[in-house]
Amino acid sequence: MADKAERKAKATARPEKGEKGEAKKGPAAAAAPVAPRVPARLRERYRREVIPALIRQFNYRNPMQVPKVVKVVLNMGLGEAVGNAKVVETAVAEMASIAGQKPVVTRAKKSEAGFKLRAGMPIGCKVTLRGESMYEFLDRLLSVALPRIRDFRGVPTRSFDGRGNYALGIREQLIFPEIRYDKVEMTRGMDICVETSANSDEEALALLQHLGFPFRK
Repeated sequence: MADKAERKAKATARPEKGEKGEAKKGPAAAAAPVAPRVPARLRERYRREVIPALIRQFNYRNPMQVPKVVKVVLNMGLGEAVGNAKVVETAVAEMASIAGQKPVVTRAKKSEAGFKLRAGMPIGCKVTLRGESMYEFLDRLLSVALPRIRDFRGVPTRSFDGRGNYALGIREQLIFPEIRYDKVEMTRGMDICVETSANSDEEALALLQHLGFPFRK
């Protein structure tokens, strides 16, 4: 009798199910293996090639003295947004696809009657990139976007601010492959500001050259 009752209990027992109706498995099977994140290619190049090259060039005593890229800021002005608020939504979506990060809408601080501008109205958007996102964006900018500029002859060397920071102007967002031509309403330019920890423009220029910036000769 005991054996018959035990067999009956096993037959009527049902496997415990999860939220989606699937039978639960062991903890080892439930946790799917996560693929390790691949580090940014440009960051690895900075660690392996740029740091030793700058140490030899400027005779740094400590590797911590070697300048590095601190952050990259993308800024897009939208003067036409004064008469058409939908322009801001389109520009924010385009910059988000380019940078891989949602931008912040910039607003007017003062009212200007001559431009029909009131304080608080959206006049642009910007995004700040750091860490892996910054190196990945710079890699795409140098390897893919800049070579797609028509009659490209290099970026200017006179755009440093005297404190080791570099500013680059882009005339149209179409050079980035993330932008689809059939969805672009109008071409828009943007400013790309690269902030470094260099103490002089000479050090910043050498840093960006070793990273792959195609400066004009």
